[in-house]
Amino acid sequence: MNNIRGWFSCLAPCFDCVEGSSFDNASYPRFNAVYQPTVRLDVGRMGKNVVILKEGERICGIGGAIATVPIVQNKAYFQVTVQQTGTWGIGLGQKQSPFDKVPCTEKFWGIRDNGDIAKENEVVAKMTKTVEEGDVVGVAYDHVELKFYVNGKAVEDVITGVRGPVYPMVYVDDSAILDLKFKNFTEAPPAGFGEILVEQTIL
Repeated sequence: MNNIRGWFSCLAPCFDCVEGSSFDNASYPRFNAVYQPTVRLDVGRMGKNVVILKEGERICGIGGAIATVPIVQNKAYFQVTVQQTGTWGIGLGQKQSPFDKVPCTEKFWGIRDNGDIAKENEVVAKMTKTVEEGDVVGVAYDHVELKFYVNGKAVEDVITGVRGPVYPMVYVDDSAILDLKFKNFTEAPPAGFGEILVEQTIL
C-alpha cells in the first residue's frame, strides 16, 4: 500500500503541471509552420510525353513544362544549359500554355533552337548567333522586358508586352535535353537581378 501511495506522490507534480493554475496563466509562444516550395519544373504541369529528372532541373522527351512558382518579384533570373541539341524553347509561359504542342506558339514568350525570338505566335526578331550544345542561356525578366543572355553575353533584341502571371517555361523535342538552374548559377545574373523568390505561406 505504501508503494502505491509513493507512486501516486511521484505523479502528483505531473498532474499539477498540466492542471495547475500556473499552466493557465503561462504565456507560451505560438509556432507557425512555414511552407516554402522549391523552385523547379512542375511535374503537375507538363506535357504527357515529357520526362523531368534531376529533382526537377532536367527536361527531355516531347513537350513543355513550367516551374512550380510564378515570377512575382521585380527582377528575376534563371538559366538553362542546352545539354543536347534538338527542338527546344526557353522562356516564360502560363498555367494555360499548351504543354503538348512543340513548338509552343500560344502563351509562350521566348527563344527557339532556330534562333527565333518569339512572342506567342509572332517572331519579333532573330538571334544573330544560334545557341549550340553546351551553351548557357540566361533569362532575365523585370515585368517590362524579357531579356536573354548566351554564355553571359546579352542578346540584342528583347521581348515586351508579356502578359502575366508567368512562370519559367521550357519545351523539348527531337532528343533535346535542357538543364535548368534556379540558383547557384554558372553565369552571373545581370546587375540587379537574382534567383526567383518564393512567396512564403504561413499555415
